[in-house]
Amino acid sequence: MRKFGKKYVEASKKVDKTKLYTVEEAIKLVKETSTTKFDSTVEVAIKLNIDTKKSDQQIRGSIVLPNGTGKTKKTLVLAKGAQAEAAKKAGADYVGDVDLINKIQKENWFDFDTIIATPEMMPELGKIGKLLGPKGLMPNPKTGTVTMTPEKVVEDVKKGMVEFRADSYGNVHTIIGKVSFDEKALIENINSLMSTILKIKPSTVKGTYITNVSISTTMGPGIRIDKNSFDK
Repeated sequence: MRKFGKKYVEASKKVDKTKLYTVEEAIKLVKETSTTKFDSTVEVAIKLNIDTKKSDQQIRGSIVLPNGTGKTKKTLVLAKGAQAEAAKKAGADYVGDVDLINKIQKENWFDFDTIIATPEMMPELGKIGKLLGPKGLMPNPKTGTVTMTPEKVVEDVKKGMVEFRADSYGNVHTIIGKVSFDEKALIENINSLMSTILKIKPSTVKGTYITNVSISTTMGPGIRIDKNSFDK
C-alpha cells in the first residue's frame, strides 16, 4: 500500500473528497495544498466518455494557454531552406534536417521538449518513430507540430502551447501553469483548455462527454471540480 508523506497527509485534510468544487474554489485550494518547496506545476486530469478504439474518438490537439505554462520549452525544428531560416529567426533552439535525425538515432540525443517538422521531413523522421513515439515526441498534424510554417509553431510553443492526448482509457492529462500564478491566470488557462476540449467533442459520442475533472499540484492531493462550473 502506498505511503504518503506528512506534508501530503496534512494537505489532504483540506480537501473534501466527497465534494465537487467550483473552478474558483479548486484553484484557490490547489495553491493552498502545494507541498513542495519549489514552484510546483498545476496539472489537470480530464476523464472523457470516449471509445479510443474508434478512430473518430481519438482526442488529440494543442492549445496556447492565455497565460502560458511557466515553463520554457526547447524546440527542435526539422526543416530545409527558407522554412529552416524562418524557424531560426523565430527562436527555435535547434534547427536541422537529416543531420539531427541521425544525431537522435546514433547518440540518443534528446536535449529538447518538442519536435516541429515540415511534411517533407516526416518520411525520414518516421524511421525513428520507435524512439520518439514512447517519449511522446513524434510530431503530428493534429497538434500542429507537422506544419508548413514551423516558425509560427515555435512562437506558439514559446508563448505556452501545450499538447494533449487522451490515453487508451479516455484520460487527458496536461498542465495549466504553476502554483506561483495568480488565481485569475490559472482560471483563465483551465477555462481555455476545457473550452478547447468541448469544441472537439466527437459527434459520435453518446451521453455525457466529460465525466470527471480534477486538478492537483506536483506531489499534491487531487481536487475534483464540478464540470458545470466552467465557462462555456
